[in-house]
Amino acid sequence: MTFRTLDDADLQGRRALVRVDFNVPMADGRVTDDTRLRAALPTIEKLRAGGAKVVLLAHFDRPKGKRVPEMSLKPVVEPLSKLLGAPVAFADDCIGDDAQTAINGLQSGDVALLENVRYHAGEEKNDAEFAAQLAAGGDIYVNDAFSAAHRAHASTEGVARLLPAYAGEQMRKELEALDAALGNPKRPVLGIVGGAKVSTKLDLLNNLVGKLDYLAIGGGMANTFRFAQGYEIGGSLCEKEMAETAREILQKADEAGCKVILPSDVVVATALEPGVATRVVDLTGEDKLSPDEKIFDVGPDTLAQVTAAMAECRTLIWNGPFGVFEVQPFDKATVEAAQEAASLAKTGKLVAVAGGGDTVAALNAARATGDFTFVSTAGGAFLEWMEGKELPGVAALSKGN
Repeated sequence: MTFRTLDDADLQGRRALVRVDFNVPMADGRVTDDTRLRAALPTIEKLRAGGAKVVLLAHFDRPKGKRVPEMSLKPVVEPLSKLLGAPVAFADDCIGDDAQTAINGLQSGDVALLENVRYHAGEEKNDAEFAAQLAAGGDIYVNDAFSAAHRAHASTEGVARLLPAYAGEQMRKELEALDAALGNPKRPVLGIVGGAKVSTKLDLLNNLVGKLDYLAIGGGMANTFRFAQGYEIGGSLCEKEMAETAREILQKADEAGCKVILPSDVVVATALEPGVATRVVDLTGEDKLSPDEKIFDVGPDTLAQVTAAMAECRTLIWNGPFGVFEVQPFDKATVEAAQEAASLAKTGKLVAVAGGGDTVAALNAARATGDFTFVSTAGGAFLEWMEGKELPGVAALSKGN
């Protein structure tokens, strides 16, 4: 998909309605992590430098169409102003007189933040009248919130149909990274998919096996695949009712020429506790799991297969850990795989793109995030993109619209 960016826009004196992701962690009315504020800075600064009047739209939490005081965006004003080194005006509503007064008071290069768009039921309903009221505050629309792009809401999709629409700098960065990972990747491509259940990632697996050269499956879902193949998995987490589906995915992968890497050896224990006694079991050997043993990580031979595939591949896309990385020593495979990927990416041998909440946490734990080519914090939007679904907020930015 080709999409419009701010390089295509005339900014001088224009009101830029910018959808950002300011759904930030807060405690006692204060922002506790400003990562998402910082992510919006390149777009805001580019607009300011171009002479635009910057009007920020965002949601916070789930007020469900009602004004909930503790879900106000007002606490964002002070930290955002400090990051910008410039004052940020605040409007007590995102539409109507309050919003218009704040917008009318802006000069070129000024910034205003409007109140939580989800205070209005029309936001999540993508109501045409509400979208028109939002659009009245801008001359152009900029979407810089990939994390909300999978939702067809008024501030992510509706407004984009009413104003000239552009991708912000963070959105552009995200879309270019995702295109490099799956759209037009350097081959061979390795995918790593972990997670507890096959049932939650069916669309993802079915889409990936047709696009990857290698697919490494970890987490609890790997147990379902191994069970489907007749291997003994003891008391491990397993969706036995998904066995036939797992076999169908493996068949589809084989037909597409995608080599699937499943655990050949696993780390087992009788309890999920730090420092618990563990042992490595070769699933293909004669040693078997006892009924009270559970699989909590992949073993060294499996890890070696994954890192060998990494060394052969030019692109990696990663969603989900190999084991229960939150509890040592079951973080070993995830951490070592992450560190190897980061090393290859740092030297330019691998385009390494990752996303999803657990994945980001795992990469942070491995101190590997900074060396990955790109790490998406978008969660649901990243997953739906990997599933091959069209994201309404992205489609609205297409040059074809």
